[in-house]
Amino acid sequence: MSEDKLKSQNRIVYREFGNDPSEALERPVPELPPNQQNIRIQATRAGRKGKTVTLISGFKNKQENLINLLKQLKTQCGTGGTLKENEIEIQGDHKQKILEILLKLGYKAKISGV
Repeated sequence: MSEDKLKSQNRIVYREFGNDPSEALERPVPELPPNQQNIRIQATRAGRKGKTVTLISGFKNKQENLINLLKQLKTQCGTGGTLKENEIEIQGDHKQKILEILLKLGYKAKISGV
């Protein structure tokens, strides 16, 4: 496509909510204290080319808090990790270590899966 066609396709005629529509459509995340959250920890290899990762799910926190928790878990486990859709992924099988860390922080956590 030519540049003129690309420009005409991206041209906005009217927008009610300012420059970023995602802010208006974003749903609030309920912030629960750690002792009211049911956290599940499991190790899996599905869809990761045979590499094991530890998945931690069930969080009801804001994104900033999850980023801080991710950083702390990565430091404690000495490995890499990421945050995807309110689910923390830590590289390697660290179920027991992560369970201990989360229990010390006050979360209701348990290991699920086989």
